Amino acid sequence: MKRVNGGRGGGGGEADKTLRRIPANAAKRIRAKIKVYAKNPESQKNNVSKLQNRPGYKLRIGDWRVIFDRNGNVLAILAIGPRGGIYED
Repeated sequence: MKRVNGGRGGGGGEADKTLRRIPANAAKRIRAKIKVYAKNPESQKNNVSKLQNRPGYKLRIGDWRVIFDRNGNVLAILAIGPRGGIYED
């Protein structure tokens, strides 16, 4: 099982702020999918892909995207946002 940093998994940051601002049902769904991925990455392999032109990975959850990086047993949540807008710097 991977340890989660950010996104209410600890670490704070923009991901936590985003989860507090979005609708509660979407935030709950995102947290659940992150936990599932942290426990068993193979279970979400159809919804995870490596980002192009920047480091990291994305996890698709409906119209939401979670941008994260995998560092050994640590899953660092970098950003959470709606598809389309999340990729802009």
